[in-house]
Amino acid sequence: MNNRVNSFVILAAAFVAAWPAAALSHETDQFSNRSDSIADSTKVLNGKVNEAIIEIVEKTYKNDERMAVVNAMYGEIGGRFLVDRIEKWANESPEVEKLKTGRYDSIYSVHPFWATRVTTLFGVGRTMRVNNQLIGTDKLGHFVSQGRKYYRRFLRYDSEAKAAKQSARAERAVFGQMTNGNFSNADLVANYEGHRFFRSLFEDDIVPGKPAILRREGNRWIIQRKFDWADHVNEYWDEALNVNHFDALLYGHMYQQFVSFCPRYWRDPSLYTIVDESRFQDRYSHLGLKDNSVLRLDSLCPVQAFLKAGTLLANTFEAEEE
Repeated sequence: MNNRVNSFVILAAAFVAAWPAAALSHETDQFSNRSDSIADSTKVLNGKVNEAIIEIVEKTYKNDERMAVVNAMYGEIGGRFLVDRIEKWANESPEVEKLKTGRYDSIYSVHPFWATRVTTLFGVGRTMRVNNQLIGTDKLGHFVSQGRKYYRRFLRYDSEAKAAKQSARAERAVFGQMTNGNFSNADLVANYEGHRFFRSLFEDDIVPGKPAILRREGNRWIIQRKFDWADHVNEYWDEALNVNHFDALLYGHMYQQFVSFCPRYWRDPSLYTIVDESRFQDRYSHLGLKDNSVLRLDSLCPVQAFLKAGTLLANTFEAEEE
């Protein structure tokens, strides 16, 4: 117990030191209410980004420096506050339908404070549907702000792999595991896809088969195509599919929580299964994602089903006899 208390004191001190970054660093929950039907918000979110692109083209048409465009884009939908503008808008807008997962109904709500830490204090963030995937609204902020940081590191190192190391380091620190016990693989994916977005403003085939969003013509920027979240959002943004890695204080609690979801998995395994996952494993192999596939329901629940096989078979035989 003394070791646990000492560890908690250290973590609490780290949390206080990281307060500005952690204060709205919500975890999200794509496990609970997963079968609920909510509208896909891809179209409305596309509209917000494409409006911003039109704005920055008008503001920066005389400036041919790419970072001026990137920074202007960040100013439109990102921002130097705790929550990016587009994330704040998605949280508040009735145009973006969210899952109705209450503060005390999430996968984190039943655990002791010393295990969940910041998450207990601030609750969970909202979940929406984009490109037919359930993702946290926090991923919009990762895409814009952390994606911009990733892009700047890429320009400095001329290497996506080196830029990825810094992104993973941030997730281990104040943006994740140090303050709430979670290392979010999905956050790293959103960071990287944000970087790809900023590159795709100027480079062809960053989105395979598509030209750059902008091109320079004379003394102005020309919009060649529209932005589409579907080019970036996929199953690896969903934390029920690309499961978080949990530290020693939290792991056991989350394991038991996920086991409790097995009946939901048995009712509809497709909700918790990635089809053709190898494409994502190859695409994101350099990001430093932590393998936590043992906690995915398509891995965890068949084991539980096997353990309960005797009961399940007995019930089946009884039903047939009746």
